[in-house]
Amino acid sequence: MSDEQDFAAELPDKLFFRIGEASQLVGVEPHVLRYWESEFKMRPQRSASGQRMYRRKDIARFLRIRRLLHDQGFTIAGARKVISGHAPAPEAATGDPGVLREVMEKLTEMRERLSESRKRLESIAPVAQER
Repeated sequence: MSDEQDFAAELPDKLFFRIGEASQLVGVEPHVLRYWESEFKMRPQRSASGQRMYRRKDIARFLRIRRLLHDQGFTIAGARKVISGHAPAPEAATGDPGVLREVMEKLTEMRERLSESRKRLESIAPVAQER
């Protein structure tokens, strides 16, 4: 079962959703959905009065886009590649935030130690300038 099908299974049992309902389900403002429509080449159906009518699969796709952009930090272009299948799976592209934080702290600590070591070495034997 794909991510979009997982999301669709959790939606209310309706065939169509208006933009206000869709924006509440996705958790973004209506103008964001309209922007995503243009960026991800989506064409919602229209009611007789011209209102956008989103299907369950449209909502599921919006939820996936939101997860890629807001939760996993993808850019619009990156999310577009993931959705089209031209990029690695998001799980492979991202790491655990806690582990990443630890790695960053260790790297910062190592950088400070290297800087201190360089200063000590320069005070013992000044490095010849190459210019």
